[in-house]
Amino acid sequence: MLLFNWTCIVITGLAMDMQLLMIPLIMSVLYVWAQLNRDMVVSFWFGTRFKACYLPWVILGFNYIIGGSYPMDLGGRNFLSTPQFLYRWLPSRRGGVSGFGAPPASMRRAADQNGGGGRHHWGQGFRLGDQ
Repeated sequence: MLLFNWTCIVITGLAMDMQLLMIPLIMSVLYVWAQLNRDMVVSFWFGTRFKACYLPWVILGFNYIIGGSYPMDLGGRNFLSTPQFLYRWLPSRRGGVSGFGAPPASMRRAADQNGGGGRHHWGQGFRLGDQ
């Protein structure tokens, strides 16, 4: 069965110029398993439970929802917009981001003026690259 599935997927992949063939093979095996265990109850995200015969379709729908690119990426229509009350509660903040692991310069100056912000002074230590 796996060899037959693999052969069909490779032929389809060559005909449609697809590069990734692992996901269709996994989905075909999952579909066969789900049909052989139709009445088994399986769990999916957040504890949702349903019969195994629906598992491939649930995964297909889930991948469709989270897997594709967003419509606005390609200049398409915005299907989902953020409600305005969320902008009032959690306003969009611009800026305030410095490099990775480094606080913004204004916070660094304030900490230096306050004597390190209540931290213990263990000594200066050695900086990297100093001899």
